[in-house]
Amino acid sequence: MTGVVRTQDLRRPGVLALQTLAVALGYYAAGRLGLLRNLAVEGAVFTPIWPPTGVAVACLLILGLRAWPGIALGVLLIITHLTSLRPEVLGNLLGNTAAPVCAYLMLRRVGFRTDLSRLRDGLALVFLGALTSMLISATVGVGMLVITDRIPTGSFWSVWLAWWVGDAMGVLIVTPLLLLLHGARLPLRMPRWKEAVGLSIIACGVVPLATHNRASLLFLVYPLLIWAALRFQLAGSMLCALFTSVLATVSATDEVGPFEGLTHIEVMMKLQAFNGSMALTALLLSAVITEQRNTRRSVERACQELVEVLEHLTAGDTPRAQPPREATEKEIQEFQELRGISDTREDRDTDDPRHRPAGS
Repeated sequence: MTGVVRTQDLRRPGVLALQTLAVALGYYAAGRLGLLRNLAVEGAVFTPIWPPTGVAVACLLILGLRAWPGIALGVLLIITHLTSLRPEVLGNLLGNTAAPVCAYLMLRRVGFRTDLSRLRDGLALVFLGALTSMLISATVGVGMLVITDRIPTGSFWSVWLAWWVGDAMGVLIVTPLLLLLHGARLPLRMPRWKEAVGLSIIACGVVPLATHNRASLLFLVYPLLIWAALRFQLAGSMLCALFTSVLATVSATDEVGPFEGLTHIEVMMKLQAFNGSMALTALLLSAVITEQRNTRRSVERACQELVEVLEHLTAGDTPRAQPPREATEKEIQEFQELRGISDTREDRDTDDPRHRPAGS
């Protein structure tokens, strides 16, 4: 028994070290992907979608608070890739680590479910996990840029907005997909695979047209999102949203299509508004549809169980008695006659001295 306990104690630090390393590498890889496309706003370079925030929140929701050292290590790797280690780096390290941890704590506080099967889960991820918690990383990060004179004080709010929306978009798009991948079970069942293939082909034709055409046809994406959410719920809608966001970001950074001829501020505002509204539509619509389908399945299951219970009860019952019928006039008359005879006998028995009480 002692040998078993010691073996488990030795395995726990090893497993924790592997998890920390895996989280750090995942954060770093997501950061390298996010850095492939960036925009410059008021002298500061930012990424329209920062995937590491989504990776960090998903790891915390799956592994718990023990994932935070891996997040901190991943942030440090990204910082060393971008610049040399300086004292102000500590502020960015704390801000980028604290933001996803706060998101995890707030989501756990409200009873968040990782399957995103309820509307309240989608709303919690949007308003607590993305919009509220990412205020920390944006405020600390841009504040350090102002303190170190990297950007002028007057540019604080424009850079802060770009930073905040980029971090929030990483949570809105990447976190649901990672949670969905974690909850998937093999073998995958796809009863509508023909429809899925058709949707993919249409998306591959419509999305590039919408994101690279100067006529500004971005609205064509929303019917695809609705179709994907209605038929494939979270998996379909979020994959469609991710594909569209990537192509829209490529178009914005290349300043082509609907982003051609705009200033950097206008490109940032248009891209972030489009990506944000699309991610919100995909996430919340799929959550509503999933919740309604789960509710309908619960009702159908309850009805089926009720039918089985009734069948079980009626299987061993005796034949039911005939329902009572109204008495005829003849039967009523005979009953009254019998009652009258009974009353007469009771009166006669009372008048008979043999039936009187003693002493009367």
